[in-house]
Amino acid sequence: MNTASLSLYHIIRESTLTVNAPLLIMLHGYGSDEADLYSFSGELPDDIFIISVQAPYTLEPYGHAWYAINFDEDKGKWSDNEQAKASRDLIAKFIDEAVEAYPVDKNNVTLLGFSQGAILSYAVALTYPEKVKNIIALSGYVNKDILPENLDKTDFSNLDFYCSHGSVDQVIPVDWARQSAPFLQALNIKHIYSEFRVGHGVAIENFREFREWLSKRV
Repeated sequence: MNTASLSLYHIIRESTLTVNAPLLIMLHGYGSDEADLYSFSGELPDDIFIISVQAPYTLEPYGHAWYAINFDEDKGKWSDNEQAKASRDLIAKFIDEAVEAYPVDKNNVTLLGFSQGAILSYAVALTYPEKVKNIIALSGYVNKDILPENLDKTDFSNLDFYCSHGSVDQVIPVDWARQSAPFLQALNIKHIYSEFRVGHGVAIENFREFREWLSKRV
């Protein structure tokens, strides 16, 4: 594992390839850290170079976040979209840094995000489609407030999405996630959407499905 001198703290699993390895960047959820999704790495193809990133905002007493979520009674539950946009752009910058720092293929970059990390994976891909190829969005949704305008004029032909959600998710309503497929369809973006009988988490069947999906595309 390594952190290098990049703009976001991260841990890595090196590829069996020494040049032009497929790159998978993991983006964890609110209140978690870089070790969370990294636990998947031992079950993913050995030729993939894996980077699991720590979000920039520290929470108390532990964990990290990509942007603030407020749970005050007055405002209900709301997201700091300006922080989210800043993290979106920071991830895009990190992608550029990573493909320079590590022996990876800049044309074969996959984002794997869970929850808040999935929301940002959507945002990064739809804002900077030239930087990524595949997106695995687990238990997230498309937040249109952190996307650029005029998406219908952008070329998304290189993108491919795997989207999934728990049908009894108590954190992010499944109805929000169900809007992702028609949204992507309207932009003629390749995608699949799956649901699993779980809450806010990743079922073993979910993991197996996205692993197979990924293995066919890297």
